[in-house]
Amino acid sequence: MKDYVQVGNLQVASVLYEFVNTEALPGSGLTSEQFWSNLETLVTELTPENKALLERRKEIQTEISTWHKENKDNFSFDKYKSFLQQIGYLEPQVEDFKVSTQGVDDEIAHQAGPQLVVPVNNARYALNAANARWGSLYDALYGTDAIPEENGAERGKGYNPVRGEKVIAFAKSFLDQVVPLIEAAHKDVEKYEIKNDKLIVLHSDGQVTELQDATKLVGYQGHPEDPSTILLVNNGLHFEIQIDRNHPIGKSDQAGVKDILMESALTTIMDCEDSVAAVDAEDKVEVYRNWLGLMKGNLTATFSKGDKTVTRELNTDRTYTTLSGNTLTLRGRSLMFVRNVGHLMTNNAVLLPNGEEVPEGILDCMITSLIAKHDLLENSKLKNTTKGSIYIVKPKMHGSKEVAFSNKLFNRVEDLLGLERNTLKIGVMDEERRTSLNLKNCIDEVKERVAFINTGFLDRTGDEMHTSMEAGPMIRKNDMKSSTWLQSYEKSNVNVGLACGLQGHAQIGKGMWAMPDLMAEMLAQKGSQLKAGANTAWVPSPTAATLHALHYHEVKVPEVQNELKKSITDLQDKILEIPVALNAQWSTEEIQKELDNNAQGILGYVVRWVEQGVGCSKVPDINNVGLMEDRATLRISSQHVANWLHHGICTEEQVLETMKRMAAVVDEQNAGDPEYRPMAKDFDNSVAFQAACELVFKGIEQPSGYTEPILHHRRIEAKQKFATQAK
Repeated sequence: MKDYVQVGNLQVASVLYEFVNTEALPGSGLTSEQFWSNLETLVTELTPENKALLERRKEIQTEISTWHKENKDNFSFDKYKSFLQQIGYLEPQVEDFKVSTQGVDDEIAHQAGPQLVVPVNNARYALNAANARWGSLYDALYGTDAIPEENGAERGKGYNPVRGEKVIAFAKSFLDQVVPLIEAAHKDVEKYEIKNDKLIVLHSDGQVTELQDATKLVGYQGHPEDPSTILLVNNGLHFEIQIDRNHPIGKSDQAGVKDILMESALTTIMDCEDSVAAVDAEDKVEVYRNWLGLMKGNLTATFSKGDKTVTRELNTDRTYTTLSGNTLTLRGRSLMFVRNVGHLMTNNAVLLPNGEEVPEGILDCMITSLIAKHDLLENSKLKNTTKGSIYIVKPKMHGSKEVAFSNKLFNRVEDLLGLERNTLKIGVMDEERRTSLNLKNCIDEVKERVAFINTGFLDRTGDEMHTSMEAGPMIRKNDMKSSTWLQSYEKSNVNVGLACGLQGHAQIGKGMWAMPDLMAEMLAQKGSQLKAGANTAWVPSPTAATLHALHYHEVKVPEVQNELKKSITDLQDKILEIPVALNAQWSTEEIQKELDNNAQGILGYVVRWVEQGVGCSKVPDINNVGLMEDRATLRISSQHVANWLHHGICTEEQVLETMKRMAAVVDEQNAGDPEYRPMAKDFDNSVAFQAACELVFKGIEQPSGYTEPILHHRRIEAKQKFATQAK
């Protein structure tokens, strides 16, 4: 135990003890003695309840599996629903109520816009995401397939003026849509200027005109008669027309426009969970240290770009002159949430008196809240919240009792850190079946602090399959997207959120666009999430945030939500429709294709997680389309194969052959990575390959089908193995 420090009755990893005492605590208002004593009180009090909730999950799963086995040949929906009510899986619904969350920042309560999720242990990515509050529309269009590469408009290595013209035409068309001129088009503008509190526009034919809606002009930079920036607003989102006649782009534009700068990622979730591989004290300190740097405003990342060394830091705020001559300041960074770990996992960063690892979710809440307190105390010149709140996203909760436990945890942490009640706001991730079916009750447990609910196809589908594992073989993975339960779940989440009064208090969010290279498709499809009532949705990159922002200029989300509130319906029965394949008669080729696709995704993600500690990857799929993979996507794929194996759709030998064959494919896809360790050279000694197989062959045994227990165990094994080999 030489790497631990005895602190009271706890054993604390020395690396964590040193970090908290020397970096996180100074300036927080707490002494080292107070903090560690408080942490001991917290984990001693709440660990037994945490364990009991996990035990209840197991009991319920056993009861459901047993029921399906006993009723396989005479399934009755009414009997099934009655059974779920009897065991408490379906809860008696609480009376109607409205949430009363106070002190919520405007980016959450009133603005609608994109949301990023980023692994906080990667400083460069975290800074990029925080700075993605503003993004270049020209760059986002030019560098992606949002502009087709046809008729000479290829991207290439150097600047392509043909492509540039298409980008500018797209951007000017955007201006015509959201800030139209009176009887004129922005492509014909020769000069923009501010006169008499209006945007005055001179056209190439000598015509002088102005905005159809003068209220969309907010401010400017530079001289009013020759502004360098014109700030406009539409549907609550700002954007700048940037003018510089000496700029390479601006000098070729008759109005001198060099770019359109879009307000993009309004909020960012700094993730300590699904996109992070943090399995021990050293990993946790890396996570916490970057979160501290973000809260103190001093995080930096230095890296090579071409032949230059670049240092990245947080952007400062943006200032403008208003039409009345005053100064307007807009936030230069995304409003940051932090996503803590759920109730399941433990971590060796702190050991209880009996030598057991402390529940990681409890540790996360205490330390990330301590760190965020620096923002409230203004220990940084760069503010995160302007309303005095700390935003914590809490994932993977099953039903209202687990949400109530999180509320108790938040109450206790507030008391122990000297924070006012409900300073800690909660984001409830609706990604487990028992939460979806009891969402109203879940929100009721946190109605004074809830600031976020969202849906996500990935984890929710993993739990759907695991919960009903014994009901029969599941439909193909791609078919899940159009299944009754999923469509109903997505609608129900919005319905319940609106019925509980989240509008004006909290975000109602939708899930990730998982294909970062397919931006044209994203532009064609992702607007549907706004039309479904979401005021935020996840995107995989800053570039995607800028492009997704276009959807929020097209759709007035509050109006959509107001319309939806008129026809809210109960969709519980449809959510309960189990996606089993009745009389499944897939061809041999169809079965093998499904296995190939799942195996490739599993292996491509697991090999980087286990052997390189990369928690979020862009993994090429079977068709070489890059997909953003994290533990949620892994949960789906591994549970799907486990389900088909369990029901005899495929054999163990077939799955193992598929895994070995696809391991060679993944090895080839990673051939250019000097740190990559091939799996196919030695399957028996590849920790990653063994982990991937374990996720499938022992998938039914995993709690709720989660991948974390196996991944964490195997990652620790890999770290020890590689450390020994390096000696």
